[in-house]
Amino acid sequence: MKVNIESKKENQLQERVEVVFTAEHAGEATPARDAVRTSIASAMGVPKERVIVHKMDTEYGKGISRGYAKVYDTNDAVAKAERHHLLVRNALAEKKVKEKAAPKAKPAPKAK
Repeated sequence: MKVNIESKKENQLQERVEVVFTAEHAGEATPARDAVRTSIASAMGVPKERVIVHKMDTEYGKGISRGYAKVYDTNDAVAKAERHHLLVRNALAEKKVKEKAAPKAKPAPKAK
């Protein structure tokens, strides 16, 4: 798999660089989000923990995936700006487990 960075846009307010990328993976399955994060991190010269792959779409019948990622300046900026479900998708947070409420007791049938 080879990742090419198509464009970069600096967002100083959010302390990040927004990246549009293309991943070439001819003859292989769609690359894992973790592998793409590693490739983008090495291309940008930052730790993998600061890269969030927001979305990635594979073109049908071609070995090409296009996507959008965010590369943050600091780890604090990642935690401050990103929504929890994106942190979970990028293996930077644990999924919150909701506790199920106890089932309500059914009322006893009325006697006739």
